[in-house]
Amino acid sequence: MDSTPRVELLLKDLTDSLARLDIEEPAMVGIQTGGVWIAQRLHQTLNIDTPLGALNINFYRDDFTRIGLHPRVTPSNLPFSVDDRNIILVDDVLHTGRTIRAALNEIFDYGRPAKVVLAVLIDRDGRELPIRADVSGNRLALSNDQHIKLTGPNPMHLVIQEMQ
Repeated sequence: MDSTPRVELLLKDLTDSLARLDIEEPAMVGIQTGGVWIAQRLHQTLNIDTPLGALNINFYRDDFTRIGLHPRVTPSNLPFSVDDRNIILVDDVLHTGRTIRAALNEIFDYGRPAKVVLAVLIDRDGRELPIRADVSGNRLALSNDQHIKLTGPNPMHLVIQEMQ
């Protein structure tokens, strides 16, 4: 799939959808790594004044011990108070919902936001938890043996891989 122009179109759709929500004084947080790449672009395009936040949710995952993650030691960075803020949480792909659950747990460790809006570039089938995106660039139906990955950051590409 030649996805460079496609990612650009998806980012534009995502930006337009977020702008239509008219979120009052938003703070944006991207989930490492693809979510941060997307959040950087959205943050700039939407002219959000609050500095961009980044989450490394590896230690918050419920499958941390089971899948044997070897995370890079990159700390989360929320350079603003979460309390009573309207947070836009950004990720590249929403699949099972477990990454988003972990991100929400970490955000709530920092404080209690007024609202959290979930923005994802790709919303795909396979949900295991009752989590949904408020806005997405596109919805894809993939088989269970397919995996979608965002590579980048410059340029960003979507790659669909067959799992072995």
